[in-house]
Amino acid sequence: MPILLHFGKTQWASSLKLSCVALMVFLACPVNSMDVLVPPQILTLNGTDVRIPCAFTSCYKLDPSKFAMNWTYQETSNSTEEIFMTYKNKITPLKSTRFGDRVIFSGNLDKNDLSITISNVQLTDEGIYNCYVRNPPDRIRGHGIIQVFVPTELPPPRDSTIAVAIGASVGGILALLILSMVVVKCIRRHKNQELISDEQKMEEEGKADGEGGTEEATKNLSLLPEDI
Repeated sequence: MPILLHFGKTQWASSLKLSCVALMVFLACPVNSMDVLVPPQILTLNGTDVRIPCAFTSCYKLDPSKFAMNWTYQETSNSTEEIFMTYKNKITPLKSTRFGDRVIFSGNLDKNDLSITISNVQLTDEGIYNCYVRNPPDRIRGHGIIQVFVPTELPPPRDSTIAVAIGASVGGILALLILSMVVVKCIRRHKNQELISDEQKMEEEGKADGEGGTEEATKNLSLLPEDI
């Protein structure tokens, strides 16, 4: 009987530990625990190579046997999506009349990096790129959206001469304003010191006059009647 009781306590303790671990995992990894990290927009020149990044964060380690990924392309948000790369046990670029063999996987699954690289970018590559991720036991499918723009040439850099001139003018005005404030403050302080000095002199003269009058009065009082 004590053996059965000890076995029951051990089993109960094990169950309690498993429940605590499950609760910790649940609290640390809520249902919506996956985040897909992508830039909202990419600007790349026609004829260059561009890397389109996509990464994800998850509370669960990537299991290659369960993990799934899809890259799709859309001309516009209302267009049909075209799958051009997928992962199901291995990376598989799909045949595409748009990209041909210009798309390669340039990420690292060990680091949850699902990035791709498009070589010799064409004007027709401009559009919306979708990065879909499934990482069981995450219940949701992650989705990242990247808008790619392919101009024929980059816009010219802005002429900063005007901005520099304006900045220098504003800086000069501020410097003059600060200098004038300092000068005015110094003048006021000097005037206050002069007023204080004048007041001190007047007080000293008043004290001297008062002392002189007191001495004269004392002398008059000390004179006897017969001396007058």
